[in-house]
Amino acid sequence: MNTTAQLERKTAVHGVPWEDAYAYYQAVQVKDVIYVSGQLSHDKEGNFVAPATLDTQGKPADFSAMEAQMRQTYKNAISMLAEFGATLDDVVEETLFVLDVDAAFAVASKVRSDMYGRARPLCASNLIGVSRLALPVQLIEISFRAVLK
Repeated sequence: MNTTAQLERKTAVHGVPWEDAYAYYQAVQVKDVIYVSGQLSHDKEGNFVAPATLDTQGKPADFSAMEAQMRQTYKNAISMLAEFGATLDDVVEETLFVLDVDAAFAVASKVRSDMYGRARPLCASNLIGVSRLALPVQLIEISFRAVLK
């Protein structure tokens, strides 16, 4: 974790190649608020977990991997929050960016309940359909805002 001058920020990264390519931090803490950049479905080495099958134009052919991608994305968020001594219990807002709203909506309640450990997580949540995400095999990206106690 780094601490930089100015507004006193703590930062964290996963150590995956696209952090340097895009030049960003996975999370930034300012005072008691942690801003977590859009998390993806990758393992610790940066390999994509549950990649979508692509059609001949390079677009997802189906959305059956949504649940697996969503679960891994939450796991990556849990790992990132832990860098600051936080957990999903500290999350006050999340935004899910998805390629298929119906596919995400069908699994979101179950996955979110499992990951947060309660039927209705204590955070505001947004589910937004988008036309494209950063990687062709990607179906979902989730950003978070957490407040430390």
